[in-house]
Amino acid sequence: MCSKGSDRHISTILLADDHPLVRFGLSEIIQRYTQFHIVAEANDGARALELIEQHRPTVAILDIDMPKMNGLQVAKHIFDHKIPTDVIILTMHDEPDLFEQAMDVGVMGYVLKDSAESEISAAIQSVYRGKHYISPTLTDVLLRHSDQHKKADEQKLGHSVLTQAERIVLKLVAESKTTKEIADQLFVSERTVESHRSSICTKLDLHGPNALLRYALEFKDRI
Repeated sequence: MCSKGSDRHISTILLADDHPLVRFGLSEIIQRYTQFHIVAEANDGARALELIEQHRPTVAILDIDMPKMNGLQVAKHIFDHKIPTDVIILTMHDEPDLFEQAMDVGVMGYVLKDSAESEISAAIQSVYRGKHYISPTLTDVLLRHSDQHKKADEQKLGHSVLTQAERIVLKLVAESKTTKEIADQLFVSERTVESHRSSICTKLDLHGPNALLRYALEFKDRI
């Protein structure tokens, strides 16, 4: 189904990366520049999952490349078992296919390691507000990727089937606005926005926890 915003408050964070220096650097930033408490750290995916099940942190920041279990495998377990923990993925990779896998799993944040020091606080704050956070650099990559397949994409977009209200909602989704923020901006109820989101997903044949967001980001320049 399409992703929905959350009003749940963040209090604790688990940080998992197999490079101690990366964990140390991000831990320093999180503790210095945010109000969030790091409840546990892990250097491999299996240990991260064990600690997540033990502590139930509100957010898990997971390196995508870890021994024993990678970040996406840990994230999939979290969502399959309905553990109330949002996931931010850290990665060196900017390939669209890998990003799409993460979106299919249901992660809330996707941060490139090259810019993690400058973006991790913003990513956590976005997830705190129930909003997705995608590294701006990756957004540019996705736009270039979509341009490479523009002709084929145009045949599949199907925007003509959307109502004007649905197009507006889709555009606001591309800006990573939550259901509540969209409702407030359009002066309608959250139920109305959810109805539009559901209708868009049905009309465009979108499936998966973040399918609507992924679609909106990829085609935001043509909505």
